[in-house]
Amino acid sequence: MTIRRMTTGDVDAVHSIELATFAMPWSRQSFLREMEKNACARYLVAEENGEIIGYAGAWMIFDEAHITNVAVTVACRGRGIGRALMDALMRYAANLGVTYLTLEVRKSNAVALKLYESLGFVRLGVRKHYYEDNGEDALLLVCDQLPPAEKDFQEENTVSGPGEP
Repeated sequence: MTIRRMTTGDVDAVHSIELATFAMPWSRQSFLREMEKNACARYLVAEENGEIIGYAGAWMIFDEAHITNVAVTVACRGRGIGRALMDALMRYAANLGVTYLTLEVRKSNAVALKLYESLGFVRLGVRKHYYEDNGEDALLLVCDQLPPAEKDFQEENTVSGPGEP
């Protein structure tokens, strides 16, 4: 498995994972907008044997990053791919000067909560009735335990897909 920066060529595969994972999935167009127009957006994909098996994204704004989405294909869950994506995203954020991360997670999502808390996230508050599909509360989590930044980090522009200019 490799983890790399997402490109526009990955949008269809990422959107398929999104549809299979979330009750209120983002549209394909939303992912394209993130890739092409949102200068704050950074997304990573996990790839195995040429197939996208997971992704994670965040909005990087000055010293803060807000995690937007993390998902793994149903067939690949339970293998540590979500953790690997989060580790890579946290390292990426640190390299961009981020000092803390935030995210919302469904109060009932015990698997995600366990992962986030094992990565150093702590509960900061509750967003009442946050999820429109069922009115469930979201827990607001924050983490300031990022890995050290790499001294020689250089970010590549990867908006285009594989083989595109």
